[in-house]
Amino acid sequence: MSLKQEKTENKNELKLTFTVPASRFEEAIQEVFKKSAKYFNIPGFRKGKAPFKIVERYYGDSIFYEDAFNELAPVVYDEEIKENKIEVASRPQVDVVQMEKGKDLIFTAIVATKPEVKLGKYKEIPLKKIEYKVTDEDIDHEINHMAEHNSRMVTVEDRPVKDKDIVTIDFEGFTDGKPFEGGKAENHDLTIGSKTFIPGFEDQIIGMKIGEEKDIKVTFPEDYFSKDLAGKEATFHVVLHGIKEKQLPTIDDEFAKDVSEFDTLKELKDSIKEKMEKENEERAKHETEDAAIEEVCKNTNIDIPEGMVELEIDNIMQNLDQRLSYQGLNLEQYLKMMGKSEEDFRKDYKEQAEKNVKTRLVLEQIVKDEKIKEDEKYIKEKLEEMAKQYNRKVEDLEKNEELKNYLAESSKTEQAVELIVKNAKISKK
Repeated sequence: MSLKQEKTENKNELKLTFTVPASRFEEAIQEVFKKSAKYFNIPGFRKGKAPFKIVERYYGDSIFYEDAFNELAPVVYDEEIKENKIEVASRPQVDVVQMEKGKDLIFTAIVATKPEVKLGKYKEIPLKKIEYKVTDEDIDHEINHMAEHNSRMVTVEDRPVKDKDIVTIDFEGFTDGKPFEGGKAENHDLTIGSKTFIPGFEDQIIGMKIGEEKDIKVTFPEDYFSKDLAGKEATFHVVLHGIKEKQLPTIDDEFAKDVSEFDTLKELKDSIKEKMEKENEERAKHETEDAAIEEVCKNTNIDIPEGMVELEIDNIMQNLDQRLSYQGLNLEQYLKMMGKSEEDFRKDYKEQAEKNVKTRLVLEQIVKDEKIKEDEKYIKEKLEEMAKQYNRKVEDLEKNEELKNYLAESSKTEQAVELIVKNAKISKK
């Protein structure tokens, strides 16, 4: 096995030439044959029972080459990259140079490597102080939200419809005097003011009484999803069957007892305030860190290879695809819904990918320059959190070297960010 490294004309790019002994390539061919032998049907032999030589003679020497290469090349690539400690930063562009029976397998891979990071100023950088105060209005808003959540619906019979009521109606829509598809419903519940119907429809329900019938005239929006109805005038014949209104609980000590573990409204409000203050502190912390990293990146010059950016876009796409899977979707379906192609997506996220790559390279360089070591306490705490979250034993997670390495790098990165913020000049203005 041998590896030859050459610099290309492009900065931060290597051409790697891998030479694999013929014997190892032959072993890979034999392995592929074992996996696929059952599929071959050759005259004179039971299906899947023909010897290798017969199959090779029947289909030609190269029948297994491609599959053998696909099995062997990634393994060889990973082995050599690790052994030679090459910091690859992109997908490899692979090309086969030689693939013949009885000869060494030779293939090349062009890869981007991590660029030189010329750090600028990352200590004593100017930052504005970020803080968010909890106001009485914030607390009242949360209390009102809790009251809304604990409200109940009450039937109304002694008054006409008003804003925010939930009405039960029959309706049928007509354009040019004729009913249209999808314009009819019975016993439909509609919240007045929700703006779920055509503009002007809900406003004209206000004032109606139970049992009343009314013709409501509206105009479909020009951008309405149905082109047959877009911009057209329509008349809806409406019959009102019922009215309900939301009844909110009285906000007092009894309310606090019902919705929380506290005995008084004051205790509940104090608890809400404390929770909001912690959330605001976290928000301010993260925004300060983001601002600090952005400022340091401005001061840093890096010639980022295009391959690194493309790889980061791949990662963004994979992460989105995984999140969509929890909703029963995939990336292809999502793009179709958005009316975009994969190429459009990659263009849209290129700037974000460049920012992600630069941020990562900057923090890695600070870790290196400052000789920051992994934080064992941080790793232990994270493993305990994950064990609790996924109902696993800490001892089992500790056996996962890949996870531990990831947490080790994360601990270094967090320390680098803390170092930047701690040494920043933070002004109140």
